[in-house]
Amino acid sequence: MPSNPQILLASRPRGAATVENFRLVVGDTPPLEDGQVLVRHHYLSLDPYMRGRMNEGKSYAASQPLGEVMMGGTVGEVLESRNPRYAPGDKVVGMGGWQEYAVVDANAPGALRKVDGSQVPLSYYLGAVGMPGVTAWYGLTQIIAPRAGETVTVSAATGAVGSAFVALAKARGCRVVGIAGGPEKCRYATEALGFDACIDHRQHGDVKSMSRALKEACPDGIDGHFENVGGTILDAVLLRANAFSRVALCGMIAGYDGAPLPLQNPALMLINRMRVQGFIVSEHMQLWPQALQELAGLVVAGQLHPRESIAQGLASAPAAFIGLLHGQNFGKQLVKLI
Repeated sequence: MPSNPQILLASRPRGAATVENFRLVVGDTPPLEDGQVLVRHHYLSLDPYMRGRMNEGKSYAASQPLGEVMMGGTVGEVLESRNPRYAPGDKVVGMGGWQEYAVVDANAPGALRKVDGSQVPLSYYLGAVGMPGVTAWYGLTQIIAPRAGETVTVSAATGAVGSAFVALAKARGCRVVGIAGGPEKCRYATEALGFDACIDHRQHGDVKSMSRALKEACPDGIDGHFENVGGTILDAVLLRANAFSRVALCGMIAGYDGAPLPLQNPALMLINRMRVQGFIVSEHMQLWPQALQELAGLVVAGQLHPRESIAQGLASAPAAFIGLLHGQNFGKQLVKLI
């Protein structure tokens, strides 16, 4: 069995996360037992939710234990199997963590899922046709539930979730406005991803300025909003929201360092009779097949073509993750391991 480079959580952040919170080690890969498979990871997914798990306090998911391999989604290939449902060469998606190999109990529900890399690139199963894509699908279809002609907005517009969100919303006849950081990302949003408009939040750093920009980009108001960031952006969206609008709360990255994110005018939710709902996509696994089928279809049809930022080698994961938290990635952030 191969030796296994791994990245552990060495300490909990105090404020912003740093590369010093992680430690690279080389562990032993145990021999397989009945029902297990050995997976060689090709790509590791880096996602904002991981920052919340680094904290010790209460959250929607269990904290990442200190001294253990960082949790995270992976896609790779079965090298060895003692499970009749998997054979060497099978391509699989799982939660293998920040390591090059994983020994997986393939009988555990949801531990592994076979994927086909012949029509959809393998890396896409960690982004557009994976958890981020399903996240966009669930927030749009199950919470926002837009009608053709409505205006919907999304923060972190050029990331993995936002890229899928715009394709799904345009397929439903919506006007889609993104919010992203920097002119290059905003150009990419409109010219490549198909957004009708994109607002640079770096040019509109306070609520009044962002609200004015939203009014210009959304002259008929906002009917649905997908929130990944929180803070000033959410305050401004509430000012432009229409009566009976819907907000899908997916992430609050602006507060992941521990600072509270108070709303400036929560009464707007009552005044506009808004539906504001948080969700965790892993709690809705029964809908994943439906979502994944639509997302894969959009990729094959050329209607969903996400951009990827790919760091090389496991040792690059901590720095790439910190960069993700500061908006330095362009599209889905991955680490290539092979």
